[in-house]
Amino acid sequence: MDVGADEFEQNLPLLQELVQGADFLGLDIEFTGLRTNLSGSQQISLFDLPSEWYLKTRRSVQQFTICQIGLSVFSSVEGESNRYIAHSCNFFLFPTTFGILDSEFSFQASSVQFLNQYGFDYNKFLKHGIPYMNEEQEKQIKHSILTGNWRVRSSLDKDQMKAVIDEVTRWLHLAEEGDWMTLPGIAGFQAFEVQLVLRQALPDIWTVLRDQAVIVKKVSRQHRWYLQNTSSDRESCWKEKILLSARGFSVFFQMLVKAQKQPLVGHNMLMDLLHLHEKFFRPLPESYHQFKRNIHSLFPVLLDTKNVTKDIWKDLNFPRVSNLSEVHEVLSSDLNPTKDSGPVIIHASKCERYAETKYPHEAAYDAFLCGSVLLKVAHLLLWRVHGAGPTPEPSFPRYLDVLAPYVNQVNLIRAGVPKINFSGPDYPSIRPPILVLSVRRWPGVTEQQIYREFQSLCKFDVRRLTRNQFLLLTNKFKDARSVLREYRGHPTLQVSLYRYWRHSPDVRCLLQVCGIVTAWALLTFLLGRPGP
Repeated sequence: MDVGADEFEQNLPLLQELVQGADFLGLDIEFTGLRTNLSGSQQISLFDLPSEWYLKTRRSVQQFTICQIGLSVFSSVEGESNRYIAHSCNFFLFPTTFGILDSEFSFQASSVQFLNQYGFDYNKFLKHGIPYMNEEQEKQIKHSILTGNWRVRSSLDKDQMKAVIDEVTRWLHLAEEGDWMTLPGIAGFQAFEVQLVLRQALPDIWTVLRDQAVIVKKVSRQHRWYLQNTSSDRESCWKEKILLSARGFSVFFQMLVKAQKQPLVGHNMLMDLLHLHEKFFRPLPESYHQFKRNIHSLFPVLLDTKNVTKDIWKDLNFPRVSNLSEVHEVLSSDLNPTKDSGPVIIHASKCERYAETKYPHEAAYDAFLCGSVLLKVAHLLLWRVHGAGPTPEPSFPRYLDVLAPYVNQVNLIRAGVPKINFSGPDYPSIRPPILVLSVRRWPGVTEQQIYREFQSLCKFDVRRLTRNQFLLLTNKFKDARSVLREYRGHPTLQVSLYRYWRHSPDVRCLLQVCGIVTAWALLTFLLGRPGP
């Protein structure tokens, strides 16, 4: 089901009911871009500590925005064992442009091309996107609205508003008291805004919102005074309604936060969490640890299917996969020994098209895949725990028990550790050892040249250590072994394991200083000895 600005408010009560009754929520987000084109040391690297990776990625999150959020709400079917129904929704979003708020964001050509390839409707994003704001922006706009210090945002809006006022003014000259006119096609918080402007500009009218239109009625000034002071439609109420509509999807975000008992499930979901924090909660803090604390407070139970499947894939001898769709295909195939005994998942009535056709990289479809993969892999883990013995009656609480080691462990791509622990300290690195490359007879060699040298054999991240030495790091142990073997005895490129006390320039400098001091002390001792 697709939800834009026109349908959002009327669907909000249903969405709240679904979330409150859910076992867990699948999430996927599409963006206008992924990473800024940083160069040199600003690029993410396997050498990065999680805090360094976070600070580099934070810039990209601030530059790009969300264009679509997919949510798939999974609920157990009452009275039926191990059967789930999934309600999947696509939310098209666009930043609130109201009052002092006018966000700037970038598009990345490759991301636009990628989404376009999979049929993404940019008109729904740009024309019908649900507004949203974070808490800091809400404070600004709330202050502006409630103090009366607000204005129409863009010159286009001003032109439209002027045209509306001119149309109503012309009509007023000919109208009699009690006559009314309709301004069609005005909805959402723009309708509240139009009414406030008209009421402030024209003292002998009253306005009412009805069926995607604003009704303007000519009234006497006495009747206008009466309506302003006795009507439930007073201006102060309207300002609160404007704020509520301008918050848009942020209202639903707060509902998700309040439903903290339900796990939030994603696949490679770290970028999703960064954007959720920045766009709906607060601007991302400079502190990595503060970010972790904030996310854990918002969503105490996180499950990343990338982290779970990566951990068990090799043990099960499943074929290599590169994306979420392929993971789902393997778990749904005969390669999965629990395929026939696993959970049954059905689509809600408005989401049945996902049962018939695949829609990769459509956010709601990918959110559904996240939830489906979680149930299938949890059932597989439950089966493995009990081995040849009888497997207990499957239920989601039992699935959560076997998934406990993976709770709040979110996959981290290209960094010094493979995952982030949102409920405690991060685990130490299990990456292959760092290699050191010593270069001979290659003056002026650069990191890029070293990268290209090894590119045909395997991929390494390269960092300069000294003028003629470079550090090499890969995330595959076999690549490290291969390079050590292939470059043994090489005439100009000598590769060995990096040892801090042997290769660190700081340690070398310290040892040199200690050697000089020791030599001076010995010389002074010898020269100061009395002769025979």
